[in-house]
Amino acid sequence: MLADFVARSAYQMGKTPLLPIFAAALGASGAFLGLIVSVSTVTGLFLKPLFGILSDRWGRRIWLLIGTAFFAFMPFLYRFVQTPEQLLALRLAHGLATAIYGPVTLAYIAELSRQQKTAENIGWFQMARSGGYIVGPALAGWLLLSLDAVAVFTLIGIMSCAVFLPILHLPETRPSEGRVDSDPTRRKRKVGSFSARPPMIQHIKNALRDGGQSPAVWLTGGLEAVTFVALYTLKAFLPLYALESGVSVVLVGLFFSLNEAAHVLGKPFCGRLGDRWGYLPAISLGMVVLAAALPLIRVLDQGLLFLLPAALMGLAQALIFPAAIALVSDRISPEHLGAGMGLIGMMQNFGKVAGPVMGGLAIMALGYEATLVCLSVMLAIGAASIWGFFAPRKLINTSP
Repeated sequence: MLADFVARSAYQMGKTPLLPIFAAALGASGAFLGLIVSVSTVTGLFLKPLFGILSDRWGRRIWLLIGTAFFAFMPFLYRFVQTPEQLLALRLAHGLATAIYGPVTLAYIAELSRQQKTAENIGWFQMARSGGYIVGPALAGWLLLSLDAVAVFTLIGIMSCAVFLPILHLPETRPSEGRVDSDPTRRKRKVGSFSARPPMIQHIKNALRDGGQSPAVWLTGGLEAVTFVALYTLKAFLPLYALESGVSVVLVGLFFSLNEAAHVLGKPFCGRLGDRWGYLPAISLGMVVLAAALPLIRVLDQGLLFLLPAALMGLAQALIFPAAIALVSDRISPEHLGAGMGLIGMMQNFGKVAGPVMGGLAIMALGYEATLVCLSVMLAIGAASIWGFFAPRKLINTSP
């Protein structure tokens, strides 16, 4: 938690509001500026499964150290950037930090849980990650009052170097020592597999095949992608919708703050509910709550009532995300746990990238309110698919 909180806080300092300001100072504008801001997400979209697989093969700790090195040393290179094109290339490389940390940290936490309180532990861990999204932008904005962008990037690098301290104290966790495969037949079949691994290319193929054949991976990854499409559409266009409706930007800011607060604070408790009720019921309940909350955003002119859907959306996210990760960690084979986390992360990043694009096209064609209804229907269909297609296959009782 400590390592991820410091790393993510520093990384977010360099992303918002620092990066757009720095890019604009270099002459970037319009679509190219947007590409610079979003390109690090594209890195994770393609590489998270690979880093998850490599951590399955070589261990989590070495890849946590490599990821920390990218967090720590990349910010010092920003002072040498002279053009928007150079900044784009550096952001592409800097994105490797989160592409590594995303699947590897979740696999590490899942292995430590040993099938006990998995979703709750993931909820506690993800509080640190979400905390970085809150602290980082605020701290960067405060520093920009007295420092230029390059100086802030240097401070980000110094701050990120501190992440080595907790990481170096972490023990190695091997799949064979951590979580136990929930399938006894498959567990017997894999005895000795950790000491005699196949060649690298074959290992990657095996991992992708194992993840691709796991219904839990496609279920949770697909549902999370749908969730992120809805959430990132809202983040991109709600401020414009509010301005058109004559709503104060202060109220919009409170909306997003309350949403994130409910999300962060609710994760451990909702994770515990997932451990007790079963992971799929928690995921489906979260999607139903989110589907019900989206149409309520139309009450923009009702003052503080506008904040009710913000709290409901935060609660929905807290129900969905820890249970989704725990479900995959329970269903995929232990030797390919990192691969499963990487595949989910890839689908999450797809939702983050595609959300604003798809939402923008829908708003142009249908309008704001109709788009909210369509997103709500899409989430409700996702929740219904759990019971209609996956519940009969006995994926419900997957919690310990």
